[in-house]
Amino acid sequence: MSDTADRYRRLAGAFTETVAAVPADRWESPSPCEGWTARDVVRHVVDTHGMFLGLVGRELGDIASVDDDPLAAWRAARDAIQADLDDPARAGATFQGWRGPSTFAEAIDRFICFDQVVHRWDLARATGLDERMDPAEVRLAFELVPYFGDDLRRPDVCGPALQPPPGADEQTRLLAVLGRRA
Repeated sequence: MSDTADRYRRLAGAFTETVAAVPADRWESPSPCEGWTARDVVRHVVDTHGMFLGLVGRELGDIASVDDDPLAAWRAARDAIQADLDDPARAGATFQGWRGPSTFAEAIDRFICFDQVVHRWDLARATGLDERMDPAEVRLAFELVPYFGDDLRRPDVCGPALQPPPGADEQTRLLAVLGRRA
């Protein structure tokens, strides 16, 4: 479980740096996610953290509003997940997931970590920040695409896969699979 806790900590750290670096005048900038602003990307990540806590009977509690303070809201969500991952009993809590039984840590590793990698890029793209993704995480994300299957193409998840440009690097190819133009 500590591998998941460490991976989450690293990815959440990168997401935190990106959220903290968003210029105040860029929060309403459109993101690569159709109909979403930069603020909406953070709202989605915070809400998803709360949803995953709910799968094991926990909640985010009273946290700052993403509208008022995106960084504070994100930090509260991040800290709640990290605390659960750092506690072996809570990390090992089981629930019936959409792909069968899962532990909290497994779900965070598969979904939330994937989400942080992709949405950190979305936020960076929307706000003019560094868009580089960790190459090891890009490879892991590619491995997870088949796991998500057709659910990846549901409305409000990812758009249709795009054709990457010839000679595209691995990050650009991943983003194309996820319906994003790099």
